[in-house]
Amino acid sequence: MKKKLAMVLESLSGFKNPKIELEQYVTPPSLASEIIINAKLMGDLDFVVDLGCGTGILAIASAMLNAKAIGFDIDPDALKIAKENAKKVGVHVEFVLSRVEDVVLKRRVTVIMNPPFGIQKRHADRPFLFKAMEIGNVIYTIHSAGSERFIRKTCDDFGFEITHMWKYKIPLKKTYSFHEKEFKWIAVEVYRLERW
Repeated sequence: MKKKLAMVLESLSGFKNPKIELEQYVTPPSLASEIIINAKLMGDLDFVVDLGCGTGILAIASAMLNAKAIGFDIDPDALKIAKENAKKVGVHVEFVLSRVEDVVLKRRVTVIMNPPFGIQKRHADRPFLFKAMEIGNVIYTIHSAGSERFIRKTCDDFGFEITHMWKYKIPLKKTYSFHEKEFKWIAVEVYRLERW
C-alpha cells in the first residue's frame, strides 16, 4: 500500500517557480507516503488539515486514504498546482488561500504538515506549530534534525506530548539556482504529537 501510494504521489507536479522566502520544497513522495500510512494505522485520518500545503502532496495523500482534507497556503501559484494535482489523481481536497495565522476552524482536526525549517527566516516554523496546536488534537510535523528540545518545550507549553518520533534521511532535490548538486541528503525528524 505504501509503495503504491508513493508511486501515485511521484506523479504529482511540484513548484513551477519555488519562492525561496517561503522555503518551498516538495515533500518527498516516499516520506509523504510513510507519514500518511502511519497516520492511517493510528486512526488519525478522519479530518486532516495541512498548514502550508504547497502543491498539496500531504493533503492529497490523506484524501486518497479517505480523509476529509483541507490545505492552507499563502501562495496562490502553489494552490493552483495543488488543485490540478488533486484533480489528476481524482480526489477532492479543499484548498484555501490563507496565512497560517488566519486559519480558524470550528472543530479539532489532525494536522499533517511540512512547515518551513527556518533556514531562510529564523523560527519560520513556529507560527505553523503554534496554529497546529491551537486547531489540532493530533499533529504530524516534519522538522530538521536536532529540533527535539524545541518541540518538547512547545508541547509542554501547549499541553501536548510527543508520542512518536521518526528519524529519516531524505533527498532534497535541486530546487533553487544556488543549489550545486542535483540533490542532497538531509536529516529530518517527523513527530506525532497528541493533546493531553
